[in-house]
Amino acid sequence: MHVEDLLRLESLDLTLLWGSPPLLAREISGVTATGLEDPGRFLQRGEIVLSGLVWWSAADEEAKTDRFVAALRDAGAAALLAGEETHGTVPEVLVDACRRHGIALLSVPVHTSFRAITDTVYLRQWGDLSRRPADHYALPENVRGELSRLLADGADPDTLLTRAVAHLGAPPCYVLSATGRTVARTPAAPPLPARQAARHLKAAAPFAAAPASTTLRVDPDASPYGQWYLHLPGPVDAPPRMLHEIAEVFAQYRQGLLRRRAAARVPATELLELAAVPRPGSAPLPAALRACGLPDHGPYTVIAVSMGAEEGAAEAGAEALDELLRHLPGRRFATARLATGGAAVVIATDSGAPNAGAPGAGVPGAGAPAAGAPGAVVATLKGLWPTLDACDDATLPYGGISTPAAGPQELNGALEQARYALTAAVRAGSAGGTAQLTAVEDLTTLDALLAGIPADVRTAFGVHALGPLADDTNPSHRMLLETLDTFLAHNGSWARTAEALHLHVNTVHYRIGRVELLTGRDLARLDHKLDLKAALLCR
Repeated sequence: MHVEDLLRLESLDLTLLWGSPPLLAREISGVTATGLEDPGRFLQRGEIVLSGLVWWSAADEEAKTDRFVAALRDAGAAALLAGEETHGTVPEVLVDACRRHGIALLSVPVHTSFRAITDTVYLRQWGDLSRRPADHYALPENVRGELSRLLADGADPDTLLTRAVAHLGAPPCYVLSATGRTVARTPAAPPLPARQAARHLKAAAPFAAAPASTTLRVDPDASPYGQWYLHLPGPVDAPPRMLHEIAEVFAQYRQGLLRRRAAARVPATELLELAAVPRPGSAPLPAALRACGLPDHGPYTVIAVSMGAEEGAAEAGAEALDELLRHLPGRRFATARLATGGAAVVIATDSGAPNAGAPGAGVPGAGAPAAGAPGAVVATLKGLWPTLDACDDATLPYGGISTPAAGPQELNGALEQARYALTAAVRAGSAGGTAQLTAVEDLTTLDALLAGIPADVRTAFGVHALGPLADDTNPSHRMLLETLDTFLAHNGSWARTAEALHLHVNTVHYRIGRVELLTGRDLARLDHKLDLKAALLCR
Protein backbone atom coordinates (compact mmCIF):
# COMPACT_ATOMS: atom_id res chain seq x y z
CA MET A 1 0.00 0.00 0.00
CA HIS A 2 1.25 3.50 -0.85
CA VAL A 3 0.55 6.90 0.69
CA GLU A 4 -1.48 8.00 -2.34
CA ASP A 5 -3.79 4.99 -1.84
CA LEU A 6 -5.03 6.52 1.42
CA LEU A 7 -6.11 9.68 -0.39
CA ARG A 8 -8.24 7.64 -2.80
CA LEU A 9 -10.33 6.10 -0.01
CA GLU A 10 -13.52 8.12 0.40
CA SER A 11 -14.26 6.44 3.73
CA LEU A 12 -11.21 8.10 5.31
CA ASP A 13 -11.85 11.56 3.79
CA LEU A 14 -8.19 12.61 4.08
CA THR A 15 -6.89 15.87 2.58
CA LEU A 16 -3.43 16.37 1.09
CA LEU A 17 -1.80 19.49 2.56
CA TRP A 18 1.61 18.94 1.00
CA GLY A 19 3.41 16.16 -0.82
CA SER A 20 5.18 15.70 -4.12
CA PRO A 21 4.33 12.72 -6.39
CA PRO A 22 7.48 10.75 -5.40
CA LEU A 23 6.57 11.12 -1.71
CA LEU A 24 3.00 10.01 -2.32
CA ALA A 25 4.29 6.95 -4.14
CA ARG A 26 6.19 5.76 -1.05
CA GLU A 27 5.23 2.32 0.22
CA ILE A 28 3.69 2.07 3.71
CA SER A 29 5.28 -0.54 5.97
CA GLY A 30 3.11 0.08 9.03
CA VAL A 31 1.42 2.64 11.27
CA THR A 32 2.46 4.38 14.49
CA ALA A 33 0.17 6.71 16.47
CA THR A 34 1.98 9.10 18.79
CA GLY A 35 1.39 12.10 21.02
CA LEU A 36 5.09 12.65 21.64
CA GLU A 37 7.03 15.75 20.63
CA ASP A 38 10.02 13.58 19.62
CA PRO A 39 8.77 10.14 18.50
CA GLY A 40 11.82 9.26 16.39
CA ARG A 41 13.08 6.38 18.53
CA PHE A 42 9.71 4.58 18.29
CA LEU A 43 9.38 4.73 14.50
CA GLN A 44 10.30 2.17 11.84
CA ARG A 45 11.28 3.10 8.29
CA GLY A 46 8.33 3.35 5.92
CA GLU A 47 5.66 3.86 8.59
CA ILE A 48 2.99 6.53 8.42
CA VAL A 49 2.76 8.58 11.62
CA LEU A 50 -0.61 9.53 13.14
CA SER A 51 -0.51 12.52 15.50
CA GLY A 52 -3.29 14.48 17.17
CA LEU A 53 -0.77 17.33 17.70
CA VAL A 54 -1.44 17.45 21.46
CA TRP A 55 2.24 18.37 21.90
CA TRP A 56 1.81 21.63 19.92
CA SER A 57 0.28 24.96 20.89
CA ALA A 58 0.01 28.30 19.08
CA ALA A 59 2.47 29.83 21.57
CA ASP A 60 5.24 27.38 20.61
CA GLU A 61 8.28 28.53 18.71
CA GLU A 62 8.70 27.32 15.14
CA ALA A 63 11.77 25.29 16.19
CA LYS A 64 9.58 22.88 18.17
CA THR A 65 7.58 21.94 15.09
CA ASP A 66 10.75 21.74 13.04
CA ARG A 67 12.28 19.24 15.50
CA PHE A 68 9.18 17.05 15.34
CA VAL A 69 9.18 16.83 11.54
CA ALA A 70 12.97 16.39 11.43
CA ALA A 71 12.60 13.36 13.73
CA LEU A 72 10.11 11.84 11.26
CA ARG A 73 12.46 12.48 8.35
CA ASP A 74 15.45 10.95 10.16
CA ALA A 75 13.42 7.83 11.04
CA GLY A 76 12.36 7.37 7.41
CA ALA A 77 8.63 7.94 7.98
CA ALA A 78 6.52 7.61 4.84
CA ALA A 79 4.10 10.43 5.71
CA LEU A 80 2.53 12.40 8.57
CA LEU A 81 -1.24 12.24 9.10
CA ALA A 82 -2.22 15.11 11.42
CA GLY A 83 -5.56 15.16 13.22
CA GLU A 84 -7.75 18.28 13.11
CA GLU A 85 -9.64 17.57 16.35
CA THR A 86 -7.22 19.17 18.85
CA HIS A 87 -6.74 22.54 17.12
CA GLY A 88 -9.61 22.64 14.61
CA THR A 89 -7.15 22.65 11.72
CA VAL A 90 -3.59 21.63 10.94
CA PRO A 91 -1.31 24.60 11.78
CA GLU A 92 0.40 26.27 8.85
CA VAL A 93 3.76 26.10 10.62
CA LEU A 94 3.56 22.29 10.40
CA VAL A 95 2.84 22.45 6.67
CA ASP A 96 5.94 24.63 6.19
CA ALA A 97 8.10 22.25 8.23
CA CYS A 98 6.94 19.22 6.21
CA ARG A 99 7.73 21.08 2.99
CA ARG A 100 11.25 21.90 4.22
CA HIS A 101 12.01 18.34 5.34
CA GLY A 102 10.30 16.47 2.53
CA ILE A 103 7.54 14.72 4.52
CA ALA A 104 4.13 14.25 2.90
CA LEU A 105 1.40 15.78 5.12
CA LEU A 106 -2.25 14.69 5.16
CA SER A 107 -4.96 16.10 7.42
CA VAL A 108 -7.36 13.78 9.26
CA PRO A 109 -10.89 15.16 9.83
CA VAL A 110 -12.60 14.88 13.21
CA HIS A 111 -14.99 12.17 11.99
CA THR A 112 -12.14 9.82 10.94
CA SER A 113 -10.54 7.88 13.79
CA PHE A 114 -6.89 6.90 13.88
CA ARG A 115 -8.02 3.32 14.46
CA ALA A 116 -9.92 3.38 11.15
CA ILE A 117 -6.73 4.42 9.34
CA THR A 118 -4.69 1.73 11.11
CA ASP A 119 -7.24 -0.95 10.28
CA THR A 120 -7.36 0.18 6.66
CA VAL A 121 -3.60 -0.11 6.24
CA TYR A 122 -3.39 -3.60 7.71
CA LEU A 123 -6.50 -4.82 5.93
CA ARG A 124 -5.12 -3.64 2.59
CA GLN A 125 -1.73 -5.19 3.33
CA TRP A 126 -3.07 -8.60 4.34
CA GLY A 127 -6.61 -8.88 3.06
CA ASP A 128 -5.47 -9.68 -0.48
CA LEU A 129 -2.27 -11.66 0.09
CA SER A 130 -3.08 -14.16 -2.63
CA ARG A 131 -3.57 -11.43 -5.25
CA ARG A 132 -0.19 -9.66 -4.83
CA PRO A 133 2.81 -10.31 -7.10
CA ALA A 134 4.94 -13.13 -5.74
CA ASP A 135 8.18 -11.13 -5.87
CA HIS A 136 6.75 -8.56 -3.44
CA TYR A 137 6.91 -11.03 -0.56
CA ALA A 138 9.32 -13.49 1.01
CA LEU A 139 6.53 -15.91 1.90
CA PRO A 140 5.65 -18.38 -0.86
CA GLU A 141 2.53 -17.50 -2.82
CA ASN A 142 0.65 -20.63 -1.72
CA VAL A 143 1.38 -19.84 1.95
CA ARG A 144 0.18 -16.26 1.53
CA GLY A 145 -3.02 -17.48 -0.06
CA GLU A 146 -3.63 -20.01 2.70
CA LEU A 147 -2.97 -17.45 5.48
CA SER A 148 -5.30 -14.99 3.80
CA ARG A 149 -8.09 -17.60 3.73
CA LEU A 150 -7.43 -18.60 7.35
CA LEU A 151 -7.66 -14.98 8.49
CA ALA A 152 -10.91 -14.49 6.60
CA ASP A 153 -12.37 -17.70 8.04
CA GLY A 154 -11.51 -16.75 11.63
CA ALA A 155 -9.02 -19.56 12.26
CA ASP A 156 -7.68 -19.98 15.79
CA PRO A 157 -4.16 -18.62 16.46
CA ASP A 158 -2.57 -22.06 16.92
CA THR A 159 -3.69 -23.13 13.44
CA LEU A 160 -2.62 -19.81 11.94
CA LEU A 161 0.87 -20.06 13.44
CA THR A 162 1.31 -23.74 12.54
CA ARG A 163 0.46 -23.13 8.89
CA ALA A 164 2.57 -19.96 8.75
CA VAL A 165 5.78 -21.81 9.69
CA ALA A 166 5.01 -25.18 8.09
CA HIS A 167 7.20 -24.42 5.05
CA LEU A 168 10.13 -23.74 7.43
CA GLY A 169 10.09 -27.33 8.67
CA ALA A 170 7.53 -26.67 11.46
CA PRO A 171 10.05 -25.40 14.04
CA PRO A 172 9.02 -24.73 17.64
CA CYS A 173 7.40 -21.29 17.57
CA TYR A 174 5.27 -19.15 19.88
CA VAL A 175 3.22 -16.00 19.83
CA LEU A 176 3.57 -14.52 23.33
CA SER A 177 1.82 -11.64 25.03
CA ALA A 178 3.71 -8.88 26.85
CA THR A 179 3.33 -10.72 30.18
CA GLY A 180 4.52 -14.06 28.81
CA ARG A 181 1.09 -15.58 28.14
CA THR A 182 1.11 -18.05 25.26
CA VAL A 183 -1.29 -16.76 22.60
CA ALA A 184 -0.35 -19.52 20.14
CA ARG A 185 2.25 -22.26 19.75
CA THR A 186 3.12 -24.87 17.16
CA PRO A 187 2.82 -28.62 17.93
CA ALA A 188 6.63 -28.85 18.25
CA ALA A 189 6.71 -26.10 20.91
CA PRO A 190 6.42 -27.40 24.49
CA PRO A 191 4.27 -25.50 27.02
CA LEU A 192 6.12 -22.38 28.15
CA PRO A 193 5.42 -21.08 31.68
CA ALA A 194 4.53 -17.39 31.69
CA ARG A 195 7.32 -16.40 34.07
CA GLN A 196 9.94 -18.07 31.86
CA ALA A 197 8.44 -16.54 28.70
CA ALA A 198 8.44 -13.07 30.28
CA ARG A 199 12.17 -13.48 31.05
CA HIS A 200 12.83 -14.35 27.38
CA LEU A 201 10.96 -11.24 26.24
CA LYS A 202 12.71 -8.99 28.73
CA ALA A 203 16.10 -10.20 27.55
CA ALA A 204 15.29 -9.92 23.83
CA ALA A 205 15.63 -6.62 22.00
CA PRO A 206 12.51 -5.75 19.99
CA PHE A 207 12.79 -6.75 16.33
CA ALA A 208 16.12 -8.48 17.04
CA ALA A 209 17.28 -11.82 15.75
CA ALA A 210 20.15 -13.65 17.45
CA PRO A 211 21.79 -16.91 16.39
CA ALA A 212 20.17 -18.80 19.27
CA SER A 213 16.65 -17.35 19.06
CA THR A 214 14.46 -14.81 17.28
CA THR A 215 11.91 -12.46 18.82
CA LEU A 216 9.86 -10.03 16.72
CA ARG A 217 7.32 -7.50 17.91
CA VAL A 218 3.99 -8.25 16.21
CA ASP A 219 2.25 -4.86 16.21
CA PRO A 220 4.31 -1.64 16.51
CA ASP A 221 1.10 0.26 17.25
CA ALA A 222 0.28 -1.76 20.37
CA SER A 223 0.65 -0.48 23.92
CA PRO A 224 3.29 -2.02 26.22
CA TYR A 225 0.55 -4.11 27.85
CA GLY A 226 -1.18 -5.22 24.63
CA GLN A 227 1.92 -6.09 22.61
CA TRP A 228 2.45 -9.57 21.15
CA TYR A 229 5.74 -11.17 20.09
CA LEU A 230 6.65 -13.85 17.56
CA HIS A 231 9.24 -15.99 19.38
CA LEU A 232 11.33 -18.80 17.89
CA PRO A 233 13.47 -20.25 20.71
CA GLY A 234 15.95 -22.00 18.39
CA PRO A 235 17.89 -21.05 15.25
CA VAL A 236 15.84 -20.96 12.05
CA ASP A 237 17.01 -20.69 8.48
CA ALA A 238 14.61 -18.08 7.13
CA PRO A 239 14.99 -14.56 5.70
CA PRO A 240 14.14 -11.86 8.28
CA ARG A 241 11.57 -10.44 5.86
CA MET A 242 9.71 -13.74 5.90
CA LEU A 243 9.50 -13.72 9.70
CA HIS A 244 8.33 -10.11 9.67
CA GLU A 245 5.54 -11.08 7.28
CA ILE A 246 4.43 -13.84 9.64
CA ALA A 247 4.49 -11.32 12.51
CA GLU A 248 2.33 -8.95 10.45
CA VAL A 249 -0.23 -11.71 9.86
CA PHE A 250 -0.65 -11.83 13.64
CA ALA A 251 -0.85 -8.04 13.76
CA GLN A 252 -3.91 -8.33 11.52
CA TYR A 253 -5.33 -11.13 13.67
CA ARG A 254 -4.77 -9.01 16.78
CA GLN A 255 -6.51 -5.98 15.24
CA GLY A 256 -9.64 -8.05 14.64
CA LEU A 257 -9.50 -9.27 18.22
CA LEU A 258 -9.24 -5.68 19.49
CA ARG A 259 -12.29 -4.63 17.50
CA ARG A 260 -14.34 -7.39 19.12
CA ARG A 261 -13.07 -6.47 22.58
CA ALA A 262 -13.85 -2.79 21.99
CA ALA A 263 -17.46 -3.73 21.28
CA ALA A 264 -17.55 -5.68 24.56
CA ARG A 265 -16.40 -2.58 26.46
CA VAL A 266 -19.73 -0.83 25.85
CA PRO A 267 -21.87 -3.07 28.12
CA ALA A 268 -18.95 -3.31 30.59
CA THR A 269 -18.91 0.49 30.92
CA GLU A 270 -22.67 0.49 31.58
CA LEU A 271 -22.21 -2.22 34.23
CA LEU A 272 -19.54 -0.29 36.11
CA GLU A 273 -21.58 2.92 35.91
CA LEU A 274 -24.47 1.06 37.56
CA ALA A 275 -22.14 -0.46 40.15
CA ALA A 276 -20.95 3.04 41.08
CA VAL A 277 -24.50 3.97 42.17
CA PRO A 278 -25.00 3.18 45.90
CA ARG A 279 -28.58 1.88 45.56
CA PRO A 280 -29.42 0.98 41.94
CA GLY A 281 -32.73 -0.57 41.01
CA SER A 282 -33.00 -4.33 41.38
CA ALA A 283 -33.49 -5.07 37.67
CA PRO A 284 -30.69 -3.10 35.90
CA LEU A 285 -27.69 -4.78 37.52
CA PRO A 286 -28.56 -8.43 36.70
CA ALA A 287 -29.45 -7.38 33.15
CA ALA A 288 -26.17 -5.47 32.81
CA LEU A 289 -24.24 -8.49 34.10
CA ARG A 290 -25.90 -10.77 31.55
CA ALA A 291 -25.11 -8.27 28.76
CA CYS A 292 -21.43 -8.66 29.69
CA GLY A 293 -21.62 -12.45 29.60
CA LEU A 294 -21.45 -12.67 33.41
CA PRO A 295 -23.80 -14.69 35.64
CA ASP A 296 -26.47 -12.69 37.44
CA HIS A 297 -25.49 -14.32 40.74
CA GLY A 298 -22.25 -14.00 42.71
CA PRO A 299 -19.68 -14.17 43.95
CA TYR A 300 -17.86 -11.40 42.11
CA THR A 301 -14.49 -9.79 42.73
CA VAL A 302 -13.78 -6.21 41.66
CA ILE A 303 -10.31 -4.87 40.82
CA ALA A 304 -9.52 -1.18 40.30
CA VAL A 305 -6.28 -0.12 38.65
CA SER A 306 -4.40 3.15 38.10
CA MET A 307 -1.54 3.89 35.71
CA GLY A 308 -1.24 7.58 36.62
CA ALA A 309 -2.97 10.71 35.37
CA GLU A 310 -1.35 10.95 31.93
CA GLU A 311 -3.40 10.90 28.72
CA GLY A 312 -4.23 7.31 27.79
CA ALA A 313 -3.54 5.98 31.30
CA ALA A 314 -7.12 4.74 31.78
CA GLU A 315 -7.03 2.80 28.51
CA ALA A 316 -3.61 1.36 29.45
CA GLY A 317 -5.09 0.25 32.78
CA ALA A 318 -7.98 -1.51 31.04
CA GLU A 319 -5.56 -3.24 28.67
CA ALA A 320 -3.36 -4.32 31.59
CA LEU A 321 -6.33 -5.83 33.45
CA ASP A 322 -7.51 -7.59 30.28
CA GLU A 323 -4.06 -9.06 29.74
CA LEU A 324 -3.69 -10.31 33.30
CA LEU A 325 -7.06 -11.99 33.40
CA ARG A 326 -6.44 -13.81 30.13
CA HIS A 327 -3.94 -15.88 32.09
CA LEU A 328 -7.06 -17.41 33.68
CA PRO A 329 -9.03 -19.17 30.93
CA GLY A 330 -12.42 -20.13 32.27
CA ARG A 331 -12.85 -16.90 34.21
CA ARG A 332 -15.48 -14.52 32.90
CA PHE A 333 -14.89 -10.81 33.40
CA ALA A 334 -15.89 -7.36 32.14
CA THR A 335 -13.33 -4.54 31.95
CA ALA A 336 -13.93 -0.83 31.35
CA ARG A 337 -12.53 2.59 32.02
CA LEU A 338 -14.00 4.47 34.98
CA ALA A 339 -15.55 7.91 34.62
CA THR A 340 -13.55 8.99 37.69
CA GLY A 341 -10.25 7.85 36.14
CA GLY A 342 -8.41 4.55 35.91
CA ALA A 343 -10.10 1.27 35.04
CA ALA A 344 -11.88 -1.58 36.80
CA VAL A 345 -12.94 -5.15 36.16
CA VAL A 346 -15.78 -7.27 37.53
CA ILE A 347 -14.81 -10.95 37.70
CA ALA A 348 -17.19 -13.86 38.18
CA THR A 349 -15.14 -15.79 40.73
CA ASP A 350 -17.12 -19.01 40.61
CA SER A 351 -16.78 -19.59 36.86
CA GLY A 352 -13.92 -22.03 36.83
CA ALA A 353 -10.17 -21.73 36.97
CA PRO A 354 -7.11 -22.37 34.80
CA ASN A 355 -6.70 -25.94 33.65
CA ALA A 356 -3.37 -27.69 33.46
CA GLY A 357 -3.12 -27.60 29.70
CA ALA A 358 -4.12 -23.98 29.26
CA PRO A 359 -1.61 -21.34 28.18
CA GLY A 360 -1.79 -19.70 31.61
CA ALA A 361 -0.84 -22.89 33.44
CA GLY A 362 2.39 -22.70 35.34
CA VAL A 363 2.05 -19.02 36.20
CA PRO A 364 2.78 -17.95 39.79
CA GLY A 365 -0.14 -18.76 42.04
CA ALA A 366 -1.94 -21.08 39.60
CA GLY A 367 -3.58 -24.06 41.31
CA ALA A 368 -3.49 -22.72 44.88
CA PRO A 369 -5.65 -22.06 46.75
CA ALA A 370 -8.59 -24.23 45.66
CA ALA A 371 -9.40 -23.66 42.02
CA GLY A 372 -13.01 -22.60 42.56
CA ALA A 373 -12.30 -20.19 45.40
CA PRO A 374 -12.23 -16.40 44.88
CA GLY A 375 -8.89 -16.46 46.69
CA ALA A 376 -7.40 -18.29 43.69
CA VAL A 377 -7.97 -15.20 41.56
CA VAL A 378 -6.31 -12.92 44.11
CA ALA A 379 -3.33 -15.25 44.61
CA THR A 380 -2.75 -15.69 40.87
CA LEU A 381 -3.04 -11.99 40.07
CA LYS A 382 -0.61 -11.09 42.83
CA GLY A 383 1.86 -13.54 41.35
CA LEU A 384 1.39 -12.04 37.88
CA TRP A 385 1.44 -8.37 38.87
CA PRO A 386 5.25 -7.96 38.61
CA THR A 387 5.04 -8.94 34.93
CA LEU A 388 3.00 -5.77 34.30
CA ASP A 389 5.74 -3.72 35.92
CA ALA A 390 8.22 -5.28 33.49
CA CYS A 391 6.12 -4.30 30.43
CA ASP A 392 6.77 -0.58 30.75
CA ASP A 393 9.73 0.77 32.71
CA ALA A 394 8.24 4.27 32.71
CA THR A 395 4.96 3.38 34.47
CA LEU A 396 4.19 1.83 37.84
CA PRO A 397 0.83 0.02 37.79
CA TYR A 398 -1.19 0.04 41.01
CA GLY A 399 -4.22 -2.10 41.79
CA GLY A 400 -6.78 -2.70 44.52
CA ILE A 401 -8.88 -5.85 45.02
CA SER A 402 -12.21 -6.11 46.84
CA THR A 403 -13.49 -8.90 49.01
CA PRO A 404 -15.99 -11.18 47.21
CA ALA A 405 -19.41 -9.63 46.58
CA ALA A 406 -22.10 -12.25 47.20
CA GLY A 407 -24.54 -10.81 44.65
CA PRO A 408 -25.25 -7.92 42.26
CA GLN A 409 -26.47 -5.59 45.03
CA GLU A 410 -23.07 -5.80 46.72
CA LEU A 411 -21.13 -4.67 43.64
CA ASN A 412 -21.21 -1.03 44.75
CA GLY A 413 -19.55 -1.92 48.04
CA ALA A 414 -17.00 -4.10 46.23
CA LEU A 415 -16.13 -1.26 43.85
CA GLU A 416 -15.66 1.12 46.79
CA GLN A 417 -13.45 -1.45 48.52
CA ALA A 418 -11.33 -1.86 45.38
CA ARG A 419 -10.89 1.91 45.09
CA TYR A 420 -9.92 2.14 48.75
CA ALA A 421 -7.38 -0.67 48.39
CA LEU A 422 -6.07 1.03 45.24
CA THR A 423 -5.45 4.26 47.16
CA ALA A 424 -3.54 2.26 49.78
CA ALA A 425 -1.51 0.56 47.03
CA VAL A 426 -0.61 3.90 45.42
CA ARG A 427 0.54 5.32 48.76
CA ALA A 428 2.59 2.23 49.66
CA GLY A 429 4.03 1.89 46.15
CA SER A 430 4.95 5.56 45.85
CA ALA A 431 6.87 5.37 49.12
CA GLY A 432 8.74 2.23 48.03
CA GLY A 433 9.05 3.02 44.31
CA THR A 434 7.50 -0.31 43.30
CA ALA A 435 4.28 -1.46 41.66
CA GLN A 436 1.66 -2.67 44.13
CA LEU A 437 -1.46 -4.81 44.08
CA THR A 438 -3.28 -4.54 47.40
CA ALA A 439 -6.32 -6.54 48.48
CA VAL A 440 -8.73 -5.30 51.13
CA GLU A 441 -7.73 -8.37 53.18
CA ASP A 442 -4.17 -6.97 53.27
CA LEU A 443 -5.30 -3.92 55.26
CA THR A 444 -4.72 -5.57 58.65
CA THR A 445 -2.87 -2.76 60.47
CA LEU A 446 -3.82 0.79 61.38
CA ASP A 447 -1.13 2.13 59.06
CA ALA A 448 -2.41 0.02 56.14
CA LEU A 449 -6.00 1.05 56.85
CA LEU A 450 -5.13 4.74 56.93
CA ALA A 451 -3.15 4.45 53.69
CA GLY A 452 -6.41 4.04 51.77
CA ILE A 453 -7.78 7.37 52.96
CA PRO A 454 -7.36 10.21 50.44
CA ALA A 455 -4.30 12.37 51.12
CA ASP A 456 -6.26 15.57 51.81
CA VAL A 457 -8.44 13.78 54.40
CA ARG A 458 -5.36 12.33 56.10
CA THR A 459 -3.75 15.75 56.24
CA ALA A 460 -6.88 17.39 57.65
CA PHE A 461 -7.21 14.72 60.35
CA GLY A 462 -3.54 15.03 61.34
CA VAL A 463 -3.77 18.82 61.62
CA HIS A 464 -6.92 18.77 63.77
CA ALA A 465 -5.86 15.89 66.01
CA LEU A 466 -2.36 17.23 66.72
CA GLY A 467 -3.45 20.83 67.07
CA PRO A 468 -0.49 23.23 67.41
CA LEU A 469 1.96 20.28 67.20
CA ALA A 470 1.06 19.86 63.52
CA ASP A 471 3.36 22.83 62.85
CA ASP A 472 6.63 20.90 62.82
CA THR A 473 8.59 23.94 61.64
CA ASN A 474 8.76 24.85 65.33
CA PRO A 475 11.83 23.09 66.87
CA SER A 476 9.99 22.68 70.19
CA HIS A 477 7.06 20.99 68.44
CA ARG A 478 9.39 18.63 66.56
CA MET A 479 10.92 17.59 69.88
CA LEU A 480 7.50 16.95 71.40
CA LEU A 481 6.38 14.93 68.34
CA GLU A 482 9.51 12.77 68.58
CA THR A 483 8.81 12.14 72.26
CA LEU A 484 5.14 11.29 71.55
CA ASP A 485 6.08 8.90 68.75
CA THR A 486 8.64 7.12 70.94
CA PHE A 487 6.25 7.00 73.91
CA LEU A 488 3.52 5.35 71.83
CA ALA A 489 6.01 2.98 70.20
CA HIS A 490 7.04 1.79 73.69
CA ASN A 491 3.41 1.19 74.76
CA GLY A 492 3.35 4.20 77.09
CA SER A 493 6.32 3.05 79.17
CA TRP A 494 7.99 6.07 80.81
CA ALA A 495 11.19 4.20 81.61
CA ARG A 496 11.68 2.65 78.13
CA THR A 497 10.87 5.97 76.45
CA ALA A 498 13.44 7.76 78.62
CA GLU A 499 16.03 5.09 77.82
CA ALA A 500 15.36 5.26 74.07
CA LEU A 501 15.63 9.06 74.02
CA HIS A 502 18.53 9.21 76.54
CA LEU A 503 16.45 11.44 78.83
CA HIS A 504 15.61 11.52 82.51
CA VAL A 505 12.16 10.03 83.14
CA ASN A 506 11.00 13.33 84.64
CA THR A 507 11.79 15.04 81.33
CA VAL A 508 9.60 12.51 79.54
CA HIS A 509 6.77 13.21 82.02
CA TYR A 510 7.13 16.94 81.37
CA ARG A 511 7.12 16.58 77.58
CA ILE A 512 4.12 14.22 77.51
CA GLY A 513 2.30 16.66 79.76
CA ARG A 514 2.98 19.39 77.20
CA VAL A 515 1.66 17.13 74.44
CA GLU A 516 -1.56 16.52 76.39
CA LEU A 517 -1.98 20.23 77.02
CA LEU A 518 -1.47 21.23 73.36
CA THR A 519 -3.61 18.45 71.87
CA GLY A 520 -6.32 18.25 74.52
CA ARG A 521 -5.80 14.48 74.82
CA ASP A 522 -5.31 12.27 77.88
CA LEU A 523 -2.59 9.72 77.14
CA ALA A 524 -3.76 7.54 79.99
CA ARG A 525 -6.76 6.69 77.80
CA LEU A 526 -6.44 4.05 75.07
CA ASP A 527 -8.77 5.84 72.63
CA HIS A 528 -6.77 9.07 72.93
CA LYS A 529 -3.53 7.15 72.35
CA LEU A 530 -5.05 5.65 69.20
CA ASP A 531 -6.17 9.10 68.02
CA LEU A 532 -2.67 10.52 68.31
CA LYS A 533 -1.04 7.40 66.82
CA ALA A 534 -3.34 7.72 63.80
CA ALA A 535 -2.54 11.43 63.56
CA LEU A 536 1.20 10.68 63.49
CA LEU A 537 0.67 8.09 60.76
CA CYS A 538 -1.31 10.61 58.72
CA ARG A 539 1.49 13.18 58.69
